[in-house]
Amino acid sequence: MAVLSKIRQRSLLLILVIGFCLLAFIIGDIINSGGFGVTKEVGSVDGKDIMAQEFFQKVNEFQTRQQGVTATQAANAVWNQEVDNILFAERFEKTGLRVGKDHVLNMYAQDPSVAQNPQFLNALGKFDKAKFNEFLVNMKTTNPAQYQMIEKNIPLVEDMAKRQLYVTMLKAGFYTTDAEAKAKYKDESDKATFDYVYVPFTTINDDQVKVSDDELVAFMKKNEKKYKSEASREIEYVKFDNKPSVADETEMKININALLAPSVKYNDKTSKNDTLPGFREATDVAEFVNMNSEIPYDSTYVTKDRLPVEHAQQIFGLAKGDVYGPYIDNGYYKLTKMVNRKAGGSVDASHILISFSGSKIPGATRSKEDAKIKADDLLKRVNTNPSAFAQLAKDNTDDPGSKENGGEYKGIVPNQMVKPFNDFIFNNPVGKTGVVETEFGYHVMKINAKNDAVQVATIAQKIQPSEKTSDDLFTKASKMEMDAKDKPFDKLAKDLGLTIVPVNKLLANDENVQGIGNNRDIVKWAFSKDVKVGDVKKFDLPMAQGHVVARLKAVNEKGLLPIEEAKMVVLPIIRNEKKAELIKKKMSGTTLEAVAQKTGSSVATATDVTLAAPMIMNVGAEPKVVGKAFALAAGKTSGLITGQGGVFMIRTKSVVAAPALPNYTAYSTRMKAESRASVPNRISGALKDKADIEDKRSEFN
Repeated sequence: MAVLSKIRQRSLLLILVIGFCLLAFIIGDIINSGGFGVTKEVGSVDGKDIMAQEFFQKVNEFQTRQQGVTATQAANAVWNQEVDNILFAERFEKTGLRVGKDHVLNMYAQDPSVAQNPQFLNALGKFDKAKFNEFLVNMKTTNPAQYQMIEKNIPLVEDMAKRQLYVTMLKAGFYTTDAEAKAKYKDESDKATFDYVYVPFTTINDDQVKVSDDELVAFMKKNEKKYKSEASREIEYVKFDNKPSVADETEMKININALLAPSVKYNDKTSKNDTLPGFREATDVAEFVNMNSEIPYDSTYVTKDRLPVEHAQQIFGLAKGDVYGPYIDNGYYKLTKMVNRKAGGSVDASHILISFSGSKIPGATRSKEDAKIKADDLLKRVNTNPSAFAQLAKDNTDDPGSKENGGEYKGIVPNQMVKPFNDFIFNNPVGKTGVVETEFGYHVMKINAKNDAVQVATIAQKIQPSEKTSDDLFTKASKMEMDAKDKPFDKLAKDLGLTIVPVNKLLANDENVQGIGNNRDIVKWAFSKDVKVGDVKKFDLPMAQGHVVARLKAVNEKGLLPIEEAKMVVLPIIRNEKKAELIKKKMSGTTLEAVAQKTGSSVATATDVTLAAPMIMNVGAEPKVVGKAFALAAGKTSGLITGQGGVFMIRTKSVVAAPALPNYTAYSTRMKAESRASVPNRISGALKDKADIEDKRSEFN
């Protein structure tokens, strides 16, 4: 009581203290979340911040427009857009680039939904800017909401117009001189023939050459730009798949098998037990299936080839009322009952589609009259030589779905095709030909075969792990997570019979993990500042698929490639350099014949090789070797050359110069077109390489 009394006496003080703590907590949370005017950026480009609130609003809008994309995919797309917008805006400002109303209208004119809209076309069928502009003016009063949306998007359209102009100006700066065109012609047309001795790197085993990690790092430092890398993480994990046990499958088999026998159920209406027939004797098959199956009853008649492949023969051969199963198909235990059989229930038919303008085939330009004439002509050719149908279909049909099959569709069931097509094949005998008109065009038809179709009822129950199996798996994964704090990860995995999966390059904004798929939580954990190398954590997979126990193997900061990645990219280069030195010691001699005898090789000949395509038959691309052949005088022998695939010695036999051309306009035109075409793809990368880009997205998702 004394304590309570003291508390009452100091209640005001306690309230103030607690209130102050709560306020401090709330203020701290507001500040951390960007409240009270404190904003956060998700990154910056050349000192210009990309603010979080605006960024994630755009991400949400992107996801709304692009149904099915994940939040990470949307964030990556918006990030690239924002970075591009800032970088290009800098270039627009420096060049003083501006656009006017005509430029904006030109951008709209490039949109097919606008440019091909009949209300904006003139008498010649061309886009009319005046009509489109009038439409926008009228919209301001007739549909203000839509007009506001267009107004809101004008800055985006202006940016697109500026970018188009900027790229066009850059393209104009690319040109090709006559000297460059002539050099290109000579590279493609001058030909060298030479003898050579070749000792491949593969003649020395990889384990004979040692390359240290220090050598890898030193090599990369010589060309840091080429071997730079973003911050990444290396993890390893084991996967606990939540699969049904043998006991689970056995129990499910017993349960589904029980559906064949009669069952006793209590009837509320009669207050008595009723004996209900099993699947084999059930009269209302649809009701029985829908009550006991995870896949609803389907009354469609199907052909044999549409039944489960491994069980089709047994099911198709059932007598009416007979049941096949239980059997396993695609992760389900199934029972299948034969309901009915229909002769000629499906048809194999071939057709050649000749579309016309106004039909439902996009881009069709042929007149309806011309299409009919062509279809009738093809029918005559088919009737004259029925075996030619497949080739005629490949050469003439406008149906891409059957073109490669010679126009044939197999197992067509009633009402699968449009009505005129359907009526022709089901109302005529095998061998019948004819021309049928549908909304897609004229079809030159031929009925190849009629097959029996069956109506089956299938009870399907997915084979699922039991609750006990799932619980045991959870316990096993949790135990490994705890044990890994004190015991080696690889030994724990081995004891459990699990395979360790390495992931060598996980980037901060990734969402997919090799072998697991979309799992952003693992990526966020690997990049968390609180997680250290060697830490282990269990993650639950979505849709109760199981669990993953992951271990952080390495933290690679931004800079050179991680050692593991360098071993794939750089190691072969250094190793081949070392192999070349060992091979050169064996290749003693001043003539090809002497070197060949010393190394157990042979003298071979490369004929008519060009600089533009420096390929040596049965060896591969060897630009350095071919270049040397062109540089040597006829009859002269080179020293030892380290090539792409091994070490060479060559002796030039001849270099034949192509005859001079009156002019090289064709070459300069082609080279200019090629260089200009590459501008749009190269410019963004070039700007990013020179920019100071700071990416903090991983801190937000």
